[in-house]
Amino acid sequence: MRLLRSTDLALRVLMRLAVAGGTNPTTRDVAAAMDVPYTHAAKVVAELQHRGLLTARRGRGGGLALTEKGRGASVGGLVRAFEGEDDVVDCEGGSTTAPCPLRSDCRLRGALRRAQEAFFASLDPITVADIAADPTGPLLLGIPRIR
Repeated sequence: MRLLRSTDLALRVLMRLAVAGGTNPTTRDVAAAMDVPYTHAAKVVAELQHRGLLTARRGRGGGLALTEKGRGASVGGLVRAFEGEDDVVDCEGGSTTAPCPLRSDCRLRGALRRAQEAFFASLDPITVADIAADPTGPLLLGIPRIR
C-alpha cells in the first residue's frame, strides 16, 4: 500500500514536533524542511490542528507545537484518518468507468479489504512518540531549516 503525500507529511510533521524540544517551527519552516509546497503543508497542519494533535499560534513566539493527544496518537488511526477506509480497488465503477463484471462473486475485493485492515491494525498500537523515539529522534533534529 502506498500512502498519500498528505498522510506521509502528517506523520513526518508530528514526528518532528515530538522531538522539537521547545522550539516551535512555523508551517513555512515545516514546508521548507520537508521540501513540499507551503499550501500543501498548510492544509495538513490545519487538519492536524482540527484533530487536536497540534497547536498553531501566529505571531512572535508562535509556531507549531505537538499536544499530548498528538504525542499519544495511534499511527494506525492517523493513517486511517488521512487515507480513508475506502476499498483498495474500485469495483463499483464511477462516472467514467463501468462496474466490474466480477463484483458480485469476486473474492479479490474481500481479500484486499482484509489486507488493508491488517495493515491498519498493525499500526494501531504504535504511537507518534514511538516512531519519534531514538534512533529516529536525533535524525529528526538534524533536518535542516527547522528552527
